[in-house]
Amino acid sequence: MLRPRVALTLALFCSWSVLHAAQETLSVDAVRPGMVGVGQTVFDGTRVEPFTAHILGVIDNVIGTRRHLILAKLDGGPLARTGVIAGMSGSPVYVDGRLIGAVSYSLGSFPTEPIAGITPIDEMVDAANPDAAARPVGARVAFSTPEQPALLLPALADALARTVTPVSAESDARAARLLGIDAPAVGLRPIGTPLVVSGGWGALPDPLVAALRGGGFTAAQGVSPQTPRGEMPFEGPLKPGDAVGVAFVQGDLRLGATGTVTHVDGTRVYAFGHPMYNLGPIAFPMTRAYVYTLLPSLSSSSKLAGAGDVIGTFLQDRATAIAGRLGAGPSMVPVSVTVSSARGGARPFRFEVVRDQMFGPLMLYTALVDTLQSYERQFGIATFRVRGRIEVTGHESVALDSMYAGEGASSAAAAYAVAPVTALVNNDVDAATVARVELTFEATEAPVAATIDRVWLDDPRPRAGDATSVHVLLRPYRGDEQVVTIPITVPAVTRGGLMLQVIDGGRLAALEQREARLPQSRSATQIIRTVNAARRAHTVYVRWLTTDSGAVVLGERLPALPPSVLSVVDGDRAGGLSAGLSTTTMGEWSAPVDAVVSGQRAIAVSLRSR
Repeated sequence: MLRPRVALTLALFCSWSVLHAAQETLSVDAVRPGMVGVGQTVFDGTRVEPFTAHILGVIDNVIGTRRHLILAKLDGGPLARTGVIAGMSGSPVYVDGRLIGAVSYSLGSFPTEPIAGITPIDEMVDAANPDAAARPVGARVAFSTPEQPALLLPALADALARTVTPVSAESDARAARLLGIDAPAVGLRPIGTPLVVSGGWGALPDPLVAALRGGGFTAAQGVSPQTPRGEMPFEGPLKPGDAVGVAFVQGDLRLGATGTVTHVDGTRVYAFGHPMYNLGPIAFPMTRAYVYTLLPSLSSSSKLAGAGDVIGTFLQDRATAIAGRLGAGPSMVPVSVTVSSARGGARPFRFEVVRDQMFGPLMLYTALVDTLQSYERQFGIATFRVRGRIEVTGHESVALDSMYAGEGASSAAAAYAVAPVTALVNNDVDAATVARVELTFEATEAPVAATIDRVWLDDPRPRAGDATSVHVLLRPYRGDEQVVTIPITVPAVTRGGLMLQVIDGGRLAALEQREARLPQSRSATQIIRTVNAARRAHTVYVRWLTTDSGAVVLGERLPALPPSVLSVVDGDRAGGLSAGLSTTTMGEWSAPVDAVVSGQRAIAVSLRSR
């Protein structure tokens, strides 16, 4: 006669063997404490294995009205030593052959038992129907100044932080009561989603890492998610319990998240049991996934998994699940990157990034930083020259050309390339489709920088309309002084005082930004024009300035306006569409140099009468 525990185990295995064909579900209203279910997940490789789920009760209104969570203690396989594992999200659980939902939530930071929350299957299907009509993605990056790439990182981190869906304190406390714990809360949270970034997360800035972790992503120990050599031994078509991947970047560099399939209904696939980031409608590649091994941890164990071939498209990212369809993958943004240096020559890279208002710029930035810091040093002073273009469907291309030197130069260079993409796909005026991104980064392991030290004219008292030259003495970092000579023309007509200004691109852009007070909503055409006319860090700018008044109207600079026009502009300033200019630029010249320029000098000039 079989012992009771052995008999139960055999019964679970027998039930598991017929679950692939099970389509019937069990409503959360019919779930009772004491029920014993069987779950499915991959602990190693591609083989789906069973585990036991002992139902403890149901928590109502967990993340919102009529959003329930089934509490269960898990048993079987390695769970006794690992606890609930990051990457188990979506593992289906069946009671008497009927699907009740997906393992999706974990409890506490250092649990002594593998206790998990199960999202009811009815709520997953209802909320994440891949057949729902597509709408504009709600989660977006509030970023509208492409000429200031330093603002990109805070914007990305803020967008990530705003999408996190918290568990209510009341639901947390009820879970504690079901478990018989005296503590007022147990720390219910979505099971971590393994995100593999080549080289680990050490290359990413702290605010971005904190925002990713706050949203439930966990690092995968810096192992790149490449397909194992040789063919993966997948057990037929995608099925419940299989590991599944969501790809963000494909190609030479691969970035993606992994979880577990909950339910397959024809070509429709439901997974995770909690949001990836609750983005709403999405178009991310769905891939097979291979679990290399488990990484046990007292705080949070994780599956170390890698992505396989694209088998479909995830179309919905909702509060209770992600969902998609088997078939072709989605359209992505092609990106070509060349990293060159005197030390290693030129290295070409090709990859594709998802089309999404938030994750597109985020993953492009992550991919660029990872690529740069994988082949150039991460710490210490360096210089990067960035050249390239961004092709935008139906518009002229964005032209990129700038230099960054000092600590964090690689991050600044990557942000410079990503900032226009962010502004374009998040603008409030028209839809902009980025067709292709082509970039070249030239790296130097030294600060290639120079300071504007002194400025003088050939003729200190020129006549109006004369042609002359301005000389700019540049003092480089650990090098010989350099004199840059720029031919200029003296304004023919002036009504106020005249000043010659020599300035670097960063300071000039900041001055113009303060003067213009541009409105936050701009069209793709205006963004492209602004970026293409942006001041360059490796350029010396020379301007003749007068005290003649001007204005900025709808972002366009109108210098030296007649008094009659200025009076009309003054009457419109209350509407926020215009702003006054206290000075007028009567002429401008520039000279590119092979260094990042900083500093400014200005000299008052008295014209000689003819």
